[in-house]
Amino acid sequence: MINWKNNEVPQPPFIASIFNYYLSDQLDGYREYDELTLELAKQMPGYLGYESFKHDGRGAFISYWKDMEAVRAWASDPKHIEAKQKGKSTWYRYYHSVIAEVKSLHLHSLGGH
Repeated sequence: MINWKNNEVPQPPFIASIFNYYLSDQLDGYREYDELTLELAKQMPGYLGYESFKHDGRGAFISYWKDMEAVRAWASDPKHIEAKQKGKSTWYRYYHSVIAEVKSLHLHSLGGH
């Protein structure tokens, strides 16, 4: 389920920044940075929402942004850069990221879920 900013679903087009990862066994400080960077992202101009999935050390974090300018601003945030460096050196066995343009969005709620 997507956690939209202010519970407002944006109209496409907008940007999805998709981060897929496999965690290492060295997670000192990971949870704190995970929470901190999420809170910082929520305050960035152009932030629209996020969704996250984790299972058995693998996960995906998808953040949604108004435009590429907002994505670039978030990518250059000092705490985000610090978190990325720690991720590369310690927290992740593997990761990749993809930036995609969302051209349409179809939301469905199925019977009480």
